[in-house]
Amino acid sequence: MSKRCFYEILSVERNADEKSLKLAYRKLAMKYHPDRNADDETAEAKFKEVNEAYDILKDPQKRAAYDRFGHGAFENGGMGGAGRGAHGFGPDFSSSMSDMFEDIFGDFMGGAAAGAGRGRERPSSLRGADLRYNLEVSLEDAFLGQTVEIDVPSLVACETCDSSGAKPGTGASTCSTCNGHGKIRAAQGFFTIERTCHICNGRGQTMDQPCTDCNGQGRKQESRKLSVDIPKGIEDGTRIRLSSEGEAGVRGGPNGDLYIFISIMEHELFQRDGADLYVRVPIAMSTAALGGEFEVPVLGGNIAKVKVTPGMQPGQRVRLKGKGMPVLRTSQMGDLYVQMDIETPQNLSKKQKELLREFQKISDDKNSPTSSGFFAKLKKLFD
Repeated sequence: MSKRCFYEILSVERNADEKSLKLAYRKLAMKYHPDRNADDETAEAKFKEVNEAYDILKDPQKRAAYDRFGHGAFENGGMGGAGRGAHGFGPDFSSSMSDMFEDIFGDFMGGAAAGAGRGRERPSSLRGADLRYNLEVSLEDAFLGQTVEIDVPSLVACETCDSSGAKPGTGASTCSTCNGHGKIRAAQGFFTIERTCHICNGRGQTMDQPCTDCNGQGRKQESRKLSVDIPKGIEDGTRIRLSSEGEAGVRGGPNGDLYIFISIMEHELFQRDGADLYVRVPIAMSTAALGGEFEVPVLGGNIAKVKVTPGMQPGQRVRLKGKGMPVLRTSQMGDLYVQMDIETPQNLSKKQKELLREFQKISDDKNSPTSSGFFAKLKKLFD
C-alpha cells in the first residue's frame, strides 16, 4: 500500500511556511494523541503518521529532498538514516512534543516556559505584587467624606543597593547553573520540564556580595503611611485602587497596585440601603392618637422635625426627602425614612387606669376600625 503524501497528512499546501506546518502538526498531534484516544485503535497509527510527516517537512533539507524525490528520498537509509522517522518517533520527536506541551500549558505557567523554550529573552525585571488592605469607616465618615491615614506593611525597594540586591561597589555575575536564564530545563520522556534555578532563584545572576540591608533581595519589608481619600457617599464593598502603591518590583521592575476594600461600620441609630437611611423612633400612644411633633438627628450634625398625624399606626413611615446619604460622585441625596414604633403605656397610676377605663367605655368601632373589623370577621367565620 502506497504511503500518503506528507502535505496531505498535515492538510497544508506545498508552499506552507514553517509556522503553518507547526500549527497544523500541533492541532493533529493533540487530536490523535493515544492518551486522549484510549478507545480508538486507529489513533496511534494516525499519530505516528502525523509525527513522521512533520519530522520530514520541518527540516529544510529533508523537505527539499522530499519535494524532489518523494518518499523514495528516505528509503534504504536515505538522508542519513532519516527513515527512522517513518516509525513515528524521529530524532527530533522529543523537541516537537516539548513545543506542543509548552503551547498547551504555557499560559498556566505564566508564559515563562514557552518564552525560554523558544529563545526569547527572560525579562530582566518583574512587576511587584498587588496588595489588598481592608479599611473600616464609620457611616458619618462615609456621609461627610474623609482623608484617612493607613499603615501598609509591604516590600519596598532597597535604597542602599538601588534595588539591585548587590552590595554597593560590587556587581553581579551570570549564574553558571542556568546560564542567566533563571530556569533549568530537563527532558523527561517526550516532554521538557522547566524549573526555577535553585542557585539564583530565577534571577539569572548571582551577587558577588549581596546587599547587607536586603540580603540580596533588592527589596525589604517596611510599613508605609499612606493617605486615602474617602469620597462622600461611598458604599460598603467599594474598592479603591492606588496605582503603584503595592509591592516594589523585582530587580527594579514597576510596583504593583494597592487595593483598598471599604466596609461601612454598623451605626447605632441608622440602617442604610443604598443612598437611603432608615430609623425607628418610639412614640407615646397619646402622641400617635392625638398627633404631635418630635425631632430626630440627621447625619452631618443637623436636626429634622417629624410631624405625627393623628391616628398614626405602628410601623407607618414618614419620608424626609434629601435627608439620607449623598449619592457617590453626584450632587444628589437619598432620603431618610422614619418608622413609628408606638409604645404601650406602662406603670400606670390609679388615676391613669381610671381614665383609660373611662375612655374604653365611651369608645366604639370607629375608634379602632382595624381591630373591630377583624373580630367581626372572626365571629362571622365561627358563626
